[in-house]
Amino acid sequence: MWLIVGLGNPGPSYRNNRHNVGFGVADSLAASAGGRWRTAPDGVWCHLRLAHTPAVLCKPHTFMNRSGQAVARLAALHEIPPARTIVIHDDVDLPFGTLRLKAGGGHGGHNGLRSIIADLGDSGFLRVRLGIGRPEDGDVVAWVLGDFPADSHDDLGSTLTRATEAICATVDHGLAKAASTFNARKRN
Repeated sequence: MWLIVGLGNPGPSYRNNRHNVGFGVADSLAASAGGRWRTAPDGVWCHLRLAHTPAVLCKPHTFMNRSGQAVARLAALHEIPPARTIVIHDDVDLPFGTLRLKAGGGHGGHNGLRSIIADLGDSGFLRVRLGIGRPEDGDVVAWVLGDFPADSHDDLGSTLTRATEAICATVDHGLAKAASTFNARKRN
């Protein structure tokens, strides 16, 4: 069994924020695999089958800075180790539309990852890093919490689709093979 986590902030005011791109991928994955969201005290979750493999998909509603609470609870409940946990998150250090798959590492200043590492006590989980780019003026917080511009929605949709495919490939074929296919810099 796998645990797949899309990071974001709950509520309509955050829906289209760059920081919520993980929620967007989770919604895309749930729709493509027929998942039906259920409410839990700290988020929403659903059961999926990806390549005949069971998975739990979740969107923590504890806000980004406390995402680890929901992740640790679900990991413990389903006895899923960090090596079979995939976290989907935004990354300002990657150009918009870039997708990178990797295993382990630090938090790189991302508070959602920081929380998950602290609450799991392990940084060995897999990551789907989705590039949102960096602002020209340097106000990173406003950029991350800002909405994607209307003219980027086609590219964003393509990125969400690629991320969904990359997660399915990771579960089906392993991280190394999926990364060799999906870690291309160029957007579709």
